[in-house]
Amino acid sequence: MEKIKKMKKNMLAPRAVTVRERRSLAATEIIMILLAMVWFIPIYYLIVTTFKNPQEATLGPLSLPKVWVFQNYIEAWKNMQFPRAFGNTFLITACSVLLIIIFGSMAGYALARTKTKWGNRFFLFFLAGLVVPFQMNIVSLYKIVKSFHLMNTLLAVILVDVAVNTPQAIFLFKEFIESTIPRELEEAAEIDGCTIFQKFFIIVQPLLKPVISTVVIIVTLNVWNEFMTPLLFLQSRERDVILQEVSRNIGQFSTDWTALFPMLMLGVAPLMIFYVFMQKYIIAGVAAGAVKG
Repeated sequence: MEKIKKMKKNMLAPRAVTVRERRSLAATEIIMILLAMVWFIPIYYLIVTTFKNPQEATLGPLSLPKVWVFQNYIEAWKNMQFPRAFGNTFLITACSVLLIIIFGSMAGYALARTKTKWGNRFFLFFLAGLVVPFQMNIVSLYKIVKSFHLMNTLLAVILVDVAVNTPQAIFLFKEFIESTIPRELEEAAEIDGCTIFQKFFIIVQPLLKPVISTVVIIVTLNVWNEFMTPLLFLQSRERDVILQEVSRNIGQFSTDWTALFPMLMLGVAPLMIFYVFMQKYIIAGVAAGAVKG
């Protein structure tokens, strides 16, 4: 018995780290810190330039401003008509995310529970949307939108964004449902007399919170940063999104970076705040849906 107790203690005791492992870990940390510093240089340059005047930004690109100019942000707010552009961008993003969550979760559930030849074919059909970029069919897409008289409307951008991002959402929902949600829960609901829609909305959907959070983050980043779709289908400034307003300040022969960079910061700030509050959910969603699968 004493030998068994000693063996258990030895098994539970933490293994001593060798000198070689410590050196390797220290070298890895140093390399990662250096890489982080290199990646941070463009961000530092962007932030610092927003508080400089054009002359100081040209003479000392990486130096701290001698005089902090906050007027750049005020001018950027006015020139890009930020409240209107933010409202259009937010409306497009919110509607697209909501529709993608609804349709993507329902399609992912149907494909996860349909183990037939046609079910697999439909899943491959949706996966093709991840492989083939929609820019290849941009001319046909433009003709379709124009034939439905949706040009210069936010609805056109919303529908295109939903079509482009739904395949990825279906893939994530399907893999999460197959690997995480047991069929026994749905079978018990069937015994109680639940219909297929009741099973989905009452039993399955509350369990999809991790992957829903993941899809929300990914789709929000994609739609918010989308530039080509609004550029093609929105033709009046009243319906411009943030990136279109930013692009108006890029000159053909010269660009005032001290005026452009504050606009970029105003456009990215809402996304950064959103990501800070949501980033803890993305690891849980991806790990639960992909690692177990």
